Amino acid sequence: MQSNLFVIRLYNILREKKVLFVYVPLAVYWAVIFIATSLPTVSMPRLFDAQDKLEHFAAYFILEVLLALTLHFQNKYAALKQRPLLFSFIFLILYAAFDEIHQYFIPGRYADILDWAADVVGGLAAVFLVKIFLNKASALHSTVK
Repeated sequence: MQSNLFVIRLYNILREKKVLFVYVPLAVYWAVIFIATSLPTVSMPRLFDAQDKLEHFAAYFILEVLLALTLHFQNKYAALKQRPLLFSFIFLILYAAFDEIHQYFIPGRYADILDWAADVVGGLAAVFLVKIFLNKASALHSTVK
């Protein structure tokens, strides 16, 4: 019951203050990802072998959550609003590919298909989480009315 109340409150806050809590964070986060991947690097400290893939997974997980919520809450494009998870995931796959190709031209960086795969898997995990959240919010919202 308490988790249901949390989901309804969170959904309502995100819907009512979408610019502050969804649109602006997406723009800032996406800019940070682009800037971070545009900086030349010699080497990053590694704590464990799969650290790079986990970083890609996490970065694109967050990007997908913000992108999916943005498409869900926007009202300008009906097709995007009807299928926010599909379109946000397609955008994420394309951007991840662009980002890997873009890194090929940055000194000290390289394009890696496994990094792209980690990006896509992170995005896919986020799709499932957002789907659960939106389905639960929708079901609870319809029972509250």
